[in-house]
Amino acid sequence: MTTLDERQSILEDELLIVRNSGEIPEIALHSTLYYLTVDNEGPRFHLTELEKESLYNAAEERYREIVLRDLELANRDLRIYRGVARTIANWHRYLSFCGRIGRDCMQFKSTVAEKLILFLNREYEEVRSGVRESSINCDSEQLMGFMGALGIDPQSFPQGWQVICPELR
Repeated sequence: MTTLDERQSILEDELLIVRNSGEIPEIALHSTLYYLTVDNEGPRFHLTELEKESLYNAAEERYREIVLRDLELANRDLRIYRGVARTIANWHRYLSFCGRIGRDCMQFKSTVAEKLILFLNREYEEVRSGVRESSINCDSEQLMGFMGALGIDPQSFPQGWQVICPELR
């Protein structure tokens, strides 16, 4: 029989695993749920709704982190940088995840939109002024589709901004 303190410690460990998971937090979440509830090697808990929500929250926080990671200007020259194409993929994964767990993720949309606007404006200015080569790794059609999904009007950017896209370099 697991004591309350032991249960809490096990849950905290699993929350950390989900929160610090890799590129697809939902895999870590499902592994954790399996381990905690079904696995013969696990504690075989009957999770409360609050405990499940905590695990879902940890996965959602990780998704948010990885969506924003590649919109951080400081990350462009780091090994962790995967580019805007990865942001787009992670955004779609995040939306699907939220849909599966019944969460409204549209509040986060404005945060992503703000970050993308800042990122693209700086990227365009630095490329145009010769400070750096473009780090954009998706074509203009994909980028404009992402902007549309976030409610950003591509016309709000300076004329010719698309030169940062690989097919126009």
